[in-house]
Amino acid sequence: MNRLQSFRLRGCLPPRSQSLVTPLVLSVLMTFVVSAISTYKALGPDAAFLAHWPSAWALSWAVAFPTLLLVLPLVRRIVGFLVRPA
Repeated sequence: MNRLQSFRLRGCLPPRSQSLVTPLVLSVLMTFVVSAISTYKALGPDAAFLAHWPSAWALSWAVAFPTLLLVLPLVRRIVGFLVRPA
């Protein structure tokens, strides 16, 4: 059994929660990276970066998550239009 299979939260949510969990995880990961890059570019590699990055991430996530909830159905339709069915 690998470590991922032994993780206690694995499979604890019902399938219907996928429509909420997917944009949640996507928004957390994307805003984490993008806010780090933009904060680093603006402030450089010093203590100010570490002081400002968490609030920059929180603000960007607070905008990104509801935005993803709103636009994800449209994105799925666009992708469905562009990609040939299997």
